[in-house]
Amino acid sequence: MSNPEHVFDDRTPGVEEHESTASYLSYTVGLALAILATIASFIVAQTDLIWAPGIPVGLIVLALAQIGVHLVFFLHLGSGSDSTNNVLALAFGVLIVFLVIAGSIWIIANLNWNMMDMPR
Repeated sequence: MSNPEHVFDDRTPGVEEHESTASYLSYTVGLALAILATIASFIVAQTDLIWAPGIPVGLIVLALAQIGVHLVFFLHLGSGSDSTNNVLALAFGVLIVFLVIAGSIWIIANLNWNMMDMPR
């Protein structure tokens, strides 16, 4: 019979086998980076540090950085062999969300284009 201690593996997904849990330092660095990205996005949006037409691009870059910080530091999504299925599941989820949003925009634009003018 197998050892019952190894039936339930209490490791956080994405954490290496030799490491029992994610360290407090990892979570603290993730929190600091997330707060820094949040503050930076408010500064970009409310000041004239960036050229006005570049503000949406700056906010998009900071949003992607925020997503990356959350995935790496809090969800422990890394490049190790343990997280291959997690990366594939994330990629599939992103694909589905993209298809739903792009399809909705396409349908709405098509309806708007084909809509009849109202009589005055």
